Amino acid sequence: MKKWTAVISLSLLLGAFAFPSSSAEAAWNRLIRGVKNLVGSPALQDQEVVAGLKEALRLGTDNSVNQVGRPGGFLNNPRIRIELPAPLARGEKLLRYAGYGEQLDAFQTSMNRAAEQAAPQARAIFLQAISDMPLRDAQNILYGGDTAATDYFSAQTRPGLAEAFTPIVQRSLAEVGATSRFQNLSTTFRNLPFGENLQIDLDQYVTNGALDGLFFVLGEEERKIRRNPAARTTELLQKVFGATDN
Repeated sequence: MKKWTAVISLSLLLGAFAFPSSSAEAAWNRLIRGVKNLVGSPALQDQEVVAGLKEALRLGTDNSVNQVGRPGGFLNNPRIRIELPAPLARGEKLLRYAGYGEQLDAFQTSMNRAAEQAAPQARAIFLQAISDMPLRDAQNILYGGDTAATDYFSAQTRPGLAEAFTPIVQRSLAEVGATSRFQNLSTTFRNLPFGENLQIDLDQYVTNGALDGLFFVLGEEERKIRRNPAARTTELLQKVFGATDN
């Protein structure tokens, strides 16, 4: 593109000196207008790329929240299901042998139910973060990997999202009984032979699991938009992501 821009500009410039003064002035003015247009067009393209990426993330956010923010959205999806914290996972056989299998299952279910309940409330947080996100590397993201926009979004917004999301998860954990089940299991596990203290921040653990799941599903939605033209449900998405098909 730069090569052809230089050729066009040089041709116009040589043409300006090849005509009498009035024609030269007109040719010179055409050259100035042409250069301005050439300089201005990349900015417009960048704006379209940014708008297209944000629209893809908004669409992906809606689809992701709808998928995970329903009963079984986390629990029934082995790719994002929140598993038992590591100390409990290590002692799971011992606890089940001691007759606490039902409590373990109830605790794991309640963690995932908390994430499912909290997910829809994260929609507004995600959308605001997308709106405020400055995609300075828009072209690189557009022509990047299948989840380049999601990865960028996660790196730039995850700390703020975690801070805002934690109290939502905390309330959900209490509502579904996960907090009390964790406390009971912690006491039980500590008193068993070879048991240990469960030094775990449950709110943080489930928040991280919930965000991991949301970003994973968001990445899958971005992958669909990049790979499948049928998933580009708006004219802007078709225009922006269609440019990457070639």
